[in-house]
Amino acid sequence: MGQKVHPGGLRVGVIHDWKSNWYTGKKEFASYIGEDVKIREHILRKLSHAGLSDILIRKDKQRITVDIYTARPGIVIGKSGVEVDALRKELHAITQKNVHININEIKRPELDAKLVAQSIAEQLQNRVSFRRAMKRSLASAMRSGAQGIKITCGGRLGGSEMGRREAYSEGRVPLHTIRADIDYGFAEAKTTYGRIGVKVWINKGEIMPEGYEGVQTGKDTRLGDQDQARRRRGGAAEGLGASRESARGRSQDREGLGPVQKRRRPGGPGRPGGRPGGGGGGGGGERRFGSRPPRAQRQDTAQRPPRDEQAPAPEAVEPETPPTPETPPTPAAEAPQPTTPKGNATDETPKTDEPGSES
Repeated sequence: MGQKVHPGGLRVGVIHDWKSNWYTGKKEFASYIGEDVKIREHILRKLSHAGLSDILIRKDKQRITVDIYTARPGIVIGKSGVEVDALRKELHAITQKNVHININEIKRPELDAKLVAQSIAEQLQNRVSFRRAMKRSLASAMRSGAQGIKITCGGRLGGSEMGRREAYSEGRVPLHTIRADIDYGFAEAKTTYGRIGVKVWINKGEIMPEGYEGVQTGKDTRLGDQDQARRRRGGAAEGLGASRESARGRSQDREGLGPVQKRRRPGGPGRPGGRPGGGGGGGGGERRFGSRPPRAQRQDTAQRPPRDEQAPAPEAVEPETPPTPETPPTPAAEAPQPTTPKGNATDETPKTDEPGSES
């Protein structure tokens, strides 16, 4: 199964720092961790509506310093600091130590993953379409300068019977790039038909080590330029531009596809029947089109007229000239005679009557 690693914990000690800073022996280690858990739970329970993003804790022997990062500092402070004083007293009662609270304002809440997840969860509780809420957060984060963002919602989305997961992303979110400053946030929407989980990843750029000058001072390259450099084809140009420039003078339909192998030329007019090369377009196609296809066309044109002559030939056989000489023979002339004797026979009867009348 897939192993999911928290992006913040993966980068601790490299580009991120711990959220609790203190040191103690083995005997007090468990109690110190218990104090941190109680402090965070109490602050999140009391100031859940104040848009809290992060809580950092630093401990000394007799003092605890709590840094609260929020998008609404006015709600946390209250009128003339009443809310802060009440919170300080409550934390003192929990830890039995002196507590100092610092409140820091988040000027760009659109780039904070925790706040983005909370805003989406609140919209889902208010029966807003999950797609609209997710896409709106995507657009606002990219507009604020984020290099990439990914949002995932899971549960009975839209009140459906079967739970499912929907995810939207924009830009690039390299989770395996340790120097990439990726902020992760999680929140839950408590709806009437169940809980819906919201996860947000935001890429804020890259954090380079101190004193790192790297490639930026030399060539001003960016991520992905190494992949383009692998496609060098020689010459002064690099990357895809080199292949395009080198292919301009070879063939138009192979532009940008790298070097084209030169084909062997047919042996001039001395090889009329030989094939110059395999099929397919290229630089030699023009010669073949200028020399060989016209011959094929000539053959076709030479073969077409005899076919056309053969077609009318059977039509001319029906009214052939030989039947005309066959009509003149005597039998054709005798044919009208038998008709005449019939007429003569009829005529002979009156002739017989005529001699009788004469007698």
